[in-house]
Amino acid sequence: MSAWQIKALELEVSALNRLDGFVHEQALYFLIGAIYLLLALLAWVLSGALRRKGGKSMSHIRPVIFIDLPGPPPPSSEFNPFPPSHHSAHCDGDDDDWE
Repeated sequence: MSAWQIKALELEVSALNRLDGFVHEQALYFLIGAIYLLLALLAWVLSGALRRKGGKSMSHIRPVIFIDLPGPPPPSSEFNPFPPSHHSAHCDGDDDDWE
């Protein structure tokens, strides 16, 4: 190994030791920061970050033409907000049971 490779490995070990010490001392803050970064990444991806941009045009939606054909009108039924009351066969109308 050359001298610059050894120096790079020493710097990597030093950085990892510092990161390990930070995680052990400030675990809660590290976890909260990681969660915020992941939420930002999720929002970025869901907002369309992975869509292709540029060259290809978007697919076009063909227009649909509706033709209203004449036919018999639907049966009209008037809405009665107060329909006539219906009495069931087993109800004799006595309220004596409630006394």
